[in-house]
Amino acid sequence: MCGIFGYYSFLGTEISKTQVQDMGNIISYRGPDGQGIYFGDGVALGNQRLAIIDIASGNQPFYSDDQSVVVVQNGEIFNHIELAKDLEGTEFECKTHSDTEVILRLYLKYGQDFIYMLNGMFAISIFDKNLGKVFLYRDRVGEKPLYFFQSNEMLIFGSEIKSILAAGVPRKLDLKALDTYLSYNYVVPPFTLFQDIKHVMPGTYLEIDKSGIVTHDWWQISDNVDKNVSESDWVEKFNTTLDDAVRIRLRADVPFGAFLSGGVDSSTVVGLMSKHVKTPVQTFSIGFDDPKYDESPYAAQAASRFSTDHYCEIVKPNLLSLWDQAVYHCDQPHGDVSFMPTLKVAQLASKHVKMVLTGDGADELFGGYDKYKTLLSYEPMSDEEFEKRYIESVTLFNKSTKDYLYKDTIKEELKNFSSSEIFINLLNKHEGFDRINKVLFVDTSLLLSGNNLVKPDRMGMAVSIENRAPFLDFRVIELAFSMPGDIKIKENETKYIYKKAVEGLIGTELAYRKKQMFTVPIGEWLKTDLKNMVCELLLSETFKNRNLFDSQFVSKMYAEHCAGSANYTREIRALMSLEIWFRQFMPDYRYGF
Repeated sequence: MCGIFGYYSFLGTEISKTQVQDMGNIISYRGPDGQGIYFGDGVALGNQRLAIIDIASGNQPFYSDDQSVVVVQNGEIFNHIELAKDLEGTEFECKTHSDTEVILRLYLKYGQDFIYMLNGMFAISIFDKNLGKVFLYRDRVGEKPLYFFQSNEMLIFGSEIKSILAAGVPRKLDLKALDTYLSYNYVVPPFTLFQDIKHVMPGTYLEIDKSGIVTHDWWQISDNVDKNVSESDWVEKFNTTLDDAVRIRLRADVPFGAFLSGGVDSSTVVGLMSKHVKTPVQTFSIGFDDPKYDESPYAAQAASRFSTDHYCEIVKPNLLSLWDQAVYHCDQPHGDVSFMPTLKVAQLASKHVKMVLTGDGADELFGGYDKYKTLLSYEPMSDEEFEKRYIESVTLFNKSTKDYLYKDTIKEELKNFSSSEIFINLLNKHEGFDRINKVLFVDTSLLLSGNNLVKPDRMGMAVSIENRAPFLDFRVIELAFSMPGDIKIKENETKYIYKKAVEGLIGTELAYRKKQMFTVPIGEWLKTDLKNMVCELLLSETFKNRNLFDSQFVSKMYAEHCAGSANYTREIRALMSLEIWFRQFMPDYRYGF
């Protein structure tokens, strides 16, 4: 786990080595164990290292024997042991136990085909001097972040946007990206709020040379659903595949543990971990002093079941003091306030371990959210009605509300842009999927990389710990999308086949308890403890002078929320997060000025 950064010059224009070092220094928390940089030939590749595997010999960049190929990576290749063994006795045999060297040797032997062999979470950059090309690769579903900026002169890349900004890239607001944020509570990839800074999309790689950039799709989810498998066979396939995904994610040369909420996902991961380690698993959770939001008794139950070394911290309402820090580490606003408790549990874990396993991804793959049941409750419905209902289920500010929120100048700028088209195009991409799998595919493609995987990566990296998600092993993903949707949500039960598979492992109570979102009671706090914060952020002259929103409409929303005549919790917190972001990254921004 690390952070990577660098650039490629199209015209021979150079960034100073000091600037490149600054690109790494600003994300030093991602890799506090060392900085390594290749610099020259109008190219730079840099790495901030968090040492997890081969502590002594894993420093980056890695170079081919003739120095013609340079490799840096952020992430982990979980099957590196098997891949290195396959190279033994050949001219490409590895000299260290580092997974980054495995990437180098595979590239030297197989060229671009090496990427298909990797089971891991990664963002990789390779400079091949013989070809005069830089390649940027991103893992299958976007566990590891990778952004790039392109101008006529150069391409600049980084694990975080702030690395790219450190190279002197101008800060300009992208109104289309802003519209996706207000529409869906996160900035939808490939957009970022910074104009001309985009995601390298999951499952793709960029090929960069003097002629420009070519994007290649290297992995896609198949829509070959198998309808002829019995439930018992699905249970066996699920358990076997997930168990091995957990097993290979326990490879580390540092202390590790797991986040444990007591939900079905984290309990399953911890249960499987306990089968593969000889000492008790270290587990970490936080609780709230409000029992309506407190999952810690369930975490304690799971910890007891698997005899873990369990650490729990009860959090007071001042958790919101972490909001500024959470936004800073994300580089973009997120309306999802569970980033803050995630940061808190990461802080707790970082006192004891350097790596944790998590349950991320299970809800999107196996149908864990109640919104999926709600959507299906409208059946039968036409394709047009299905699209409409789905968009409604994921929307924050709908079009009519945005018409009140936006100033007329912003509405004019966005009149030909539709945020919903991104979702609708993906919804209809796989004709072989039933409706359940169609919506799960969209959420896996966008919600995961745009929001739900940003959370563990940035909040973990903020305190220099690595997060590994066994559910996002590509074998688990491919298994999930070979299952028909009606065994994922069946008899009004979310994650039907998954819960059936793990009931014996984690127990009936944990498998079937009501899902509780990892969040905080911010709705009430907005009326009381956070009232001054709301006023200072959203009712201030600074907010009004952004010249983006109708301040009277925002004031009206807040007044109605406080009076209890409407619940605008999600809308208000999204606008608050946006204003916090402006003050950190574009404090002087005023549209039209």
